[in-house]
Amino acid sequence: MKCEEIREIMPDVAAGLVIMPADVSGHLAECSACAGKLEEFRRTMALLDEWRAPEPSPYFDVRLQARLREEAAKPHAGWFAWFPRPVLAATLTVLMAIGIGLFFRNDNGVSPPENVVAVNDTISQSGEGSAVSDLQSLEKNNELYSDFDILDDLQVQPDVTANP
Repeated sequence: MKCEEIREIMPDVAAGLVIMPADVSGHLAECSACAGKLEEFRRTMALLDEWRAPEPSPYFDVRLQARLREEAAKPHAGWFAWFPRPVLAATLTVLMAIGIGLFFRNDNGVSPPENVVAVNDTISQSGEGSAVSDLQSLEKNNELYSDFDILDDLQVQPDVTANP
């Protein structure tokens, strides 16, 4: 057997969980490094067997139950309880400043083109959407609308010269 294979089963052999096979004992007789490691594992296991866990305080269970009742009685904190208050206040202040700045922003002195202003003034003077303004619009654009009638009269004729 190789040393790597022996080292994998050494903790179990040292703890007494596995009976040492004959080939392992033969390898340990030949390899002093593996035999030394096994002896170290056995000493470690012996020390762990001697160790005793300390006894808890006689009032441990009583104090634990009281603490659990106190924690259960506390009101549940909100989702932002972990968030420090100064950071929250600074964040809200910055967000409010941005919101107010966007609300009162100046469009950097850009004014709409003059023709848009003229169209808006014409619409507001003529009474937008009234029957009179619609008739006036039809009268002004009579030639344009008559061209649309010509387009309706044209029909697309199928190409009879094409062979299928």
